[in-house]
Amino acid sequence: MKINEALKSVGGLGKEKLEANEKKSAKANAATAQTEAKSGENVTLSPLSEKIKSLETKVAAEGVFDSNKVESIKSAISSGTFKVDTEKVADGLMQTVKDLISR
Repeated sequence: MKINEALKSVGGLGKEKLEANEKKSAKANAATAQTEAKSGENVTLSPLSEKIKSLETKVAAEGVFDSNKVESIKSAISSGTFKVDTEKVADGLMQTVKDLISR
């Protein structure tokens, strides 16, 4: 059974009805947006929201991670020269467990 056939048999909702509902919903959303735009209400953002916005922009521009470091690690793994510092991994694991227990 194809998906379209399954939709036609479910509760009398055929493809045409689904598309009609989607169009009605889109028209309703557009009408709501126009009404809100015409109402003339002003919205003021708090200084904190402005700061968050600027930080988001900064993070997006800088990236969340160092792509050069990721590439060097990838190449070390593929060449077989990547060494895992087991003490560092163990320390990190212990710290995570301590954090979880303290909560």
